[in-house]
Amino acid sequence: MFVTTSKRVPPVPATRRPGTQAAAGQDTAAAPAPAASPAEGLRFGRIPVTAVQPVIEGGRFPAKAVRGGDVAIRAVVFREGHDAVGATAVLLDPSGKEVQRARMTPRGKGTDAWGGTLTPTAVGDWQFAVEGWTDVYATWAHNAQVKINAGVDVDVMLAEGHLLLSTAATSTPHPEDAKTFKQAAKALADVSLNTNDRLAAGTGARVRAAVARYPLRDLVTRSQNYPLKVERDAAGRGAWYEFFPRSEGARRDPDTGVWTSGTLTTAARRLPAVAAMGFDVVYLPPIHPIGAVNRKGPNNSLVAGPGDPGSPWAIGSAAGGHDAIHPDLGTFEDFDAFVAAARELELEVALDLALQCAPDHPWATEHPEWFTTRLDGTIAYAENPPKKYQDIYPLNFDNDPAGLSAEILRIVRLWISHGVMIFRVDNPHTKPVWFWEWLIGTVNAESPGVVFLAEAFTRPAMMAALGRAGFQQSYSYFTWRNTKEELEEYLQHVSRESAAYFRPNFFVNTPDILTEYLQYGGPAAFKIRAVLAAMGSPLWGMYAGYELFEHVARPGSEENIDNEKYEYKARDFAAAEAAGKSLAPFVTLLNTIRRAHPALLDLENLTLHRSSDDATLVFSKHKAVAATAHAPARKDTIIVVINVDPHSMREGQVTLDLDALELDGLSPDGTFIVDELITGATWNWGKQNYFRLDAHLEPAHILHVRR
Repeated sequence: MFVTTSKRVPPVPATRRPGTQAAAGQDTAAAPAPAASPAEGLRFGRIPVTAVQPVIEGGRFPAKAVRGGDVAIRAVVFREGHDAVGATAVLLDPSGKEVQRARMTPRGKGTDAWGGTLTPTAVGDWQFAVEGWTDVYATWAHNAQVKINAGVDVDVMLAEGHLLLSTAATSTPHPEDAKTFKQAAKALADVSLNTNDRLAAGTGARVRAAVARYPLRDLVTRSQNYPLKVERDAAGRGAWYEFFPRSEGARRDPDTGVWTSGTLTTAARRLPAVAAMGFDVVYLPPIHPIGAVNRKGPNNSLVAGPGDPGSPWAIGSAAGGHDAIHPDLGTFEDFDAFVAAARELELEVALDLALQCAPDHPWATEHPEWFTTRLDGTIAYAENPPKKYQDIYPLNFDNDPAGLSAEILRIVRLWISHGVMIFRVDNPHTKPVWFWEWLIGTVNAESPGVVFLAEAFTRPAMMAALGRAGFQQSYSYFTWRNTKEELEEYLQHVSRESAAYFRPNFFVNTPDILTEYLQYGGPAAFKIRAVLAAMGSPLWGMYAGYELFEHVARPGSEENIDNEKYEYKARDFAAAEAAGKSLAPFVTLLNTIRRAHPALLDLENLTLHRSSDDATLVFSKHKAVAATAHAPARKDTIIVVINVDPHSMREGQVTLDLDALELDGLSPDGTFIVDELITGATWNWGKQNYFRLDAHLEPAHILHVRR
């Protein structure tokens, strides 16, 4: 439903009443009360406002946003005839109060498409709308220029301009703008001046600047309000680091070869190094008891030795299930101490929520109805052909949905009570979508700020549905996008097409994923993927060992050989760094750059630029940063130029879209200054720029536009 907010009914006179405006740089016109109109109840308003975005299924699901993050608002706005139109994006806070009105600008010549940006400032259930309106001043200025130049209706056009700006002078809340309008109106009516001077007075730069602050609007037509769910930073921003607590501090007896597991206490000693690299979240695979029945051995073998620890995802044994901690790791007191130690370092702990069971999980005997039973009476184990998981029973939500759902909610509440506010959910696409909508909705209503990450490498429709159901973020296909063409297509998709419902977490590797790109690309490949992830998305992550360039795969698979999922792995991170064989310093630099530049922490602000080389990707991220008590308003712009071929040196020419960079002004020679954030170099850049990137030295430029 659209509301037309004009106080008149057709016909409308040529000179129309302006709206009001209260803040420089933003359209904050307050709309009059709706008037009775023949258009009431129709789908089109007086000014058609269509294709509003971001809107998910007509508003059935809210679009996603994070506090302080820019939300790209788009719409198609037009009208009949030749009068100029304008558009305004309107933001409403959770109380329903209008708190921001942003003037939208045309996007694409001849398309009637408009775009603008709104920035919610707090967590909650917000709304937005789009207003279309006749741009009275632009219409008059265009018609006056054309007609006066042709010698047609000269006196009428000057008189209309005088009336228009006189009215604006009495209604604008800005004294300086009122003065500008008044002076221009006076000049338009001054018959002692020649016609061109009178027209120039009404269309000069000062008048246009005042109109930009105070658009003269008529026939304002507003779309319906659409929902916008604004969540805390961790829902859409952050750098994740994954490690296995049992490996941190694990020791192998040199004589017997028997391992002693690391504990939560020894794992806590790793936290300062994780924090020092600039990560925000430390993610732990399941820390629960591991089943003994059908336990997997090294490299996913079907036979486990007496000292093999098994896969943490095969949850449950006589020692307990999802509500217990593996005895080798410690107690709940130890876990609380781990969470507290992380918090002291400004790290959040993310815990794996893996809804599956080992054959000896207590649920298998106490609640067999929660599983799928074969004709022979046995419980079906998990399969993802050709992979088989004989040590895992998947859950079945169709036999006792209420009982199973209540038990899972109890488990989530338990871990929240121990300080866990982030859950990485294993294989959510193997559970009903309705369950996730219910669980996440219930948990977020009780404990606002709890974040769920979907580990869902599956069909696009399911990944989109999980985002709609409430998952704040998700693993993504980024892992397998390697070429320039693939990356351009995918970055465009996640930053423009799916951002309203899908927040991608660009993990560069996982215990399950060691891509061929990393297996054969050498250290350059590890650098390239880290730059792409950390600069391309406000969410990125890595699994321990990435900084050591671990790249040897188990034959015939996409997993590391001697995979940590099935055995302990002792790593000497400090020795590798001391020997210059660690990526940790580079990762630290990337996270430092992210924290210093707000533009990198938004999703929808990415713009692709052209490169003459078919292996060199170029993109920028731009954000207008509002003033604070400690700093003035500023613009933050990052340009990334990266050679995605880890085996070669590449050179060529970058052609930048200067409009996307929102430069305040260029030097007389058409250049601006950029600071190279990896090497510390400073260069003059312009629309076209030469580059040379050797993958074996530095495969990327990360450039900050100096203002």
